[in-house]
Parts: sequence; structure tokens; C-alpha cells
Amino acid sequence: MTITVNGLDELKKLAGSDLGTSEWIEITQDRINTFADATGDHQWIHVDPERAAEGPFGAPIAHGYLTLSLFIPLFTELLDVQGVTTKVNYGLNMVRFPSPVKVGSRIRLVGKLAEVQEVPGGVQIAVDGTIEIKGGTKPAAVLTSLSRFYS
Repeated sequence: MTITVNGLDELKKLAGSDLGTSEWIEITQDRINTFADATGDHQWIHVDPERAAEGPFGAPIAHGYLTLSLFIPLFTELLDVQGVTTKVNYGLNMVRFPSPVKVGSRIRLVGKLAEVQEVPGGVQIAVDGTIEIKGGTKPAAVLTSLSRFYS
């Protein structure tokens, strides 16, 4: 369920709050191939299903940065900030990829609004995110994402 806030003051009140869990999304070979085309990273462990089946993971795996790029659509399921003029991805403090995401896996985001701090004209938030793999013992990604919202 999406948490909706209106304006920076309401956003500030959420500091330290759990944001919940997104819906599951499937990582398909088509999504991986499209990402490979967009980035020019056509390494066989991602795009060659036959060779990847014989490789160290037993199947093609998603690029780590593909998994990371899905943070934004998954995050928008958790938090909707209205009443602001601009929303900006400001960067990352930390990213780790503890487990590969095999083709056909389903992933979701668990988020916590770790910090809200004022910046000139707005606020910056730090979101601690864990991208889980359905049925997995380790997450696909663990990260701290920074975003800025301006009034």
C-alpha cells in the first residue's frame, strides 16, 4: 500500500518510518536483454541462456545495475510525495548485491525512510532499501538511496 504525503512537512514527519513492501515483479529474459541493449553489457551470463545454464549460476542472471534500476519503480509503490515542484534522484550512499537474480525470479522492495534532512529549498531523504528475491535466503540488493524534494 502506498503512503501518500502532501508537502515537505508531512514528509519530515515520516523520518524513521517503515515504508512497507512493494509488489513482486518478475525478471524476464526479455527485460535482461533490453537492459543489455541499453547499456551495451552483453556478457554471456546475462544474455546467453544456453551458455549461462552451464555457468556458475545455472541460469542467466540479471545485471546488478538492472536490479538497482528497478529501485525507483518499486519505491514509487511505497511512497508518493505530492505538493512539491521537483523530485530528484540525488544518488546512493551504499549498494551491495549479495545474491544474483536468476531469470524467472520475482523481486520486491522493502523500504525504510531512514533520514530526512533539510537542504536549500527542500529536503533530502535517505531510504534504506532491501530488494528481496522470492524464496531466496539472501537479498538481491541492499542500498541506501538519496532523493531530494523541492517545494
